[in-house]
Amino acid sequence: MKQYLAIPAILLALAFGSATASAQTAKIGTVDMKKVFESYYKTKDAEAKINEARNAAKKELEDRMDIAKKALEEVKKLDEDIAKPELSRDAKEQKAKIRSEKAGELQNMDREIREFQQSREKQLQEQSVRMRAGIVDDINKIVADKVKAESFEIVFDKSGPSLNGVPIVLYARDSYDFTDSVVTALNKTRGTAEAPAATPVAPAKAKKP
Repeated sequence: MKQYLAIPAILLALAFGSATASAQTAKIGTVDMKKVFESYYKTKDAEAKINEARNAAKKELEDRMDIAKKALEEVKKLDEDIAKPELSRDAKEQKAKIRSEKAGELQNMDREIREFQQSREKQLQEQSVRMRAGIVDDINKIVADKVKAESFEIVFDKSGPSLNGVPIVLYARDSYDFTDSVVTALNKTRGTAEAPAATPVAPAKAKKP
């Protein structure tokens, strides 16, 4: 019985020893992709362009809302005039007609403001996704070049947690990490390549009351 149990144990030891030896010969690398992304100059340039486009959209939205606010004040003033008992019937009818037209314009403004908000937000999201995709593609190319040049067999991203909420890489020697060399290689392109440009959006003209 003891001899029967000893055979699998010996085989397991041999298998484990073989796997360990194989792992020791494999060249392993780690990269902090979050640090790379944040340190890449194109990331900062893209964020600046998105913020510029967002501020322009905000300014246009505020202008539209100011026009709508003035139109609302005019409607309220007409309501006050119509309610005056000393106003003649003809004058009231005239003001009621003007009030109806102003109210219709105000409804159109309100609809256009909502559509403007949705349209601009969608455009900004699309620009952000497009810029991020281009940046990630740049990073992946540099990492792939590094892996090929250094003959890495396994490379881990040590920046993010797993689905269980714990780091994917619990521990790795500093000598395994080549994050800084990726950042250096990426930022060498400054001046020779431009960051993805945000699509210029021509400001739409709001209807005046």
